[in-house]
Amino acid sequence: MLGSRLLLLIQAHAGSLTHDVVTDLMTNERTPAFRRLNPADVETRVAALFYNLGKWIGDADEDAVQAEYEDLGRTRFREGVPVSELVYALVITKNHMRRYIREHGLVDFAGDRIVPEELLPIELHSIQELNYQVGEFFDRALYHLARGFEHAAAAAAVGAA
Repeated sequence: MLGSRLLLLIQAHAGSLTHDVVTDLMTNERTPAFRRLNPADVETRVAALFYNLGKWIGDADEDAVQAEYEDLGRTRFREGVPVSELVYALVITKNHMRRYIREHGLVDFAGDRIVPEELLPIELHSIQELNYQVGEFFDRALYHLARGFEHAAAAAAVGAA
């Protein structure tokens, strides 16, 4: 199925996707706090997302997504990254992912010698389903990221009192 093949392709090209996202995060006017972060840490987190995406989408393990993104939210709070920039960082990452799916969905797999009439309904449905799953994953990640940030902010407020 195209969706699973696209996930494998995303994992195979995780390095270039990671580079593009990190460059965007470090230069985007809406994410200036990322310029203060250790680029290697940002790169590691983004790469982990791409490498784990198939697992997180295919086996919607909410506990794994929760643990990863709540930890990231707490970490970024301690580093002084505003929550608005965290949200936008996930938006940037999702946009890069969707662009990659759109650009590679049919082009890379059109050589399978499938009759064009068969290609469009099957392949487009698979691409749409993958886009839906990617969107759903990012929604869950965003929720847990914000929760981790809030927990860290609440703990810091209690500690300051």
